[in-house]
Amino acid sequence: MDQPVLLLVAVAGLVAAVVWARSARYRRRQLLRLENAQADPELITLVRSDFRKDALSSLTYLLFAAVAGLLAWRAGRDEALVLLALSVPAVVSIVLGRNFVAEARVAQARAELERRAQEVLSQEELAPRRWAERLAPEALPGLDGFEVGRVYQAGAGLMAGDFYDLVRLSPTRVAAVIGDVSGHGIEPAITAFQAKYLLRVFLRQYRDPAQALEELNAQITAVGGPEEFISLCVVVFDTSSGTLRYASAGHPAVWLWHDREVRPLRATGPVLMLDARSEYASREVRLDPDDLCLLYTDGLSEVRDGGQLFGEDRIAQILRRDPGIPADVLCKSLLEAASDFSSGPLQDDIAILAVRRT
Repeated sequence: MDQPVLLLVAVAGLVAAVVWARSARYRRRQLLRLENAQADPELITLVRSDFRKDALSSLTYLLFAAVAGLLAWRAGRDEALVLLALSVPAVVSIVLGRNFVAEARVAQARAELERRAQEVLSQEELAPRRWAERLAPEALPGLDGFEVGRVYQAGAGLMAGDFYDLVRLSPTRVAAVIGDVSGHGIEPAITAFQAKYLLRVFLRQYRDPAQALEELNAQITAVGGPEEFISLCVVVFDTSSGTLRYASAGHPAVWLWHDREVRPLRATGPVLMLDARSEYASREVRLDPDDLCLLYTDGLSEVRDGGQLFGEDRIAQILRRDPGIPADVLCKSLLEAASDFSSGPLQDDIAILAVRRT
């Protein structure tokens, strides 16, 4: 062996190649996890670049070690000095190798945390939409003999407390429901969900909507929060008797287009969850073909332009202006009118439901 020192240089190069290979391995694992999770493309690109750099460094030092090993048997003094000088980066890699691997591990852990955080954020963004779809679905069941329109506009809150429902109770009876739970967040949304589906049960159990409201109030008050209240209106259309029967728990006036006039269907009892023993009354009016019932939550009537409210009368005027308008167009027109009226973004949830007997 002509230059024993070159054998040490070859060993140093080999160790450096192993160090960079370990770092590249962690980068590769990180890259695969990000690709499988369909993470941010820019993050994937950065990690792929780091992996390639580490892999290239490992390959470079491996070739360096091979050349040094071969020249150890036949190199002259000058070649030995050149390779010895070139071994400095290899020595630095060995000294700092633990840091390189640690940094790769930290980067892998950070990417994993970012991936999990992104999943959490995605769920947080998806949850309100899922709740809104249950409480105010875009697709309502088709009901022969009725034309239905609906619209829902989410406000500034994370979770919705407004809801509506349309359910056939019998071959000739259909119930339209709209409600609003006070507050914003997960708890009002859960209460709204409970109220909506409990009411379905009670509307099938009791023919009178007022009795259904009384039973719902007794049950929901027992499980609801102390600061939660629900305004709610139930309208039952009966095509066999040609009547409409309604009961309202402190809800804003529902407007009925009947006999070429718009009339309000006002509250027949207090809001739900105020007192478990509250009593409710129902009212009955005639229901003719082309009659239309317009239900909405207070997010619509309480839209503000400074100190002025959009108000119930303005809603009635829009209905009165064109009562023959398709139900879905009416709902969208009301939302557009409220948006144009508002001096800023709509802050509260708005639910609108229009049902016309055909």
